[in-house]
Amino acid sequence: MKTFVFTLCLAGIICACAIAQQAPANPITSDIKMLYQSVKGNVIKSAEKMPEDQYGFQPTPEVRTFAAMLGHIADAQYLFCSAVKGEQRPDVKVEQTKKTKAELAAALNTAFAYCDPVYDSMTDAQGAEIAKFFGRERSKLGLLALNNGHNFEHYGNLVTYLRMKGLVPPSSEGRR
Repeated sequence: MKTFVFTLCLAGIICACAIAQQAPANPITSDIKMLYQSVKGNVIKSAEKMPEDQYGFQPTPEVRTFAAMLGHIADAQYLFCSAVKGEQRPDVKVEQTKKTKAELAAALNTAFAYCDPVYDSMTDAQGAEIAKFFGRERSKLGLLALNNGHNFEHYGNLVTYLRMKGLVPPSSEGRR
C-alpha cells in the first residue's frame, strides 16, 4: 500500500493528511493487460486508418504487405493464447486467406476476442503456471508478455507503413 501525504494550510495552521491508495491485487498481470489493451487498440486503429487500396502496399519485395502484416498479427493471437489456454491452436490461417480491409478487420477483432478472456481472467498466481510453447516450458505470463512484444514489434512495422503513406499512426494522434 502506498501512502501519499499532503499539507493544507488554513488560517496559518498546517495540517497533515494521509490518503492510502490500494495496490492492484495482481500487479504484474495488471501491467501485462494494460500493455495488451494498448497495442490491441493501436493495431485495430491502424487497420481502420489505412485506405483499402493501400492494403497491398509493401515497402520492399522482401517484407509483408500491410494486409499480410495484419493477418500475421491475427494468427499470432491464436498461437500465443492457445498455448496459455492449453488448447490446440485454431487453424485459421488469416495471413494466407484474408486480403480485404473488411476481412482483415473482422479477423483481427475475432483473434483479439480469442485472447481477451485469457488476459482478463489471468492472475499473477496463474501466470506463474507453466505452459508448453514450441516444445519448451514457459510461464503463462511470460507467453502473454511475448505476445505483447510480438504485437508491439509488428505495430512498429504498421507505423512505418502508415507514415510512408502520409498517415499519422494511432499512437501519435494528437501529438506534435
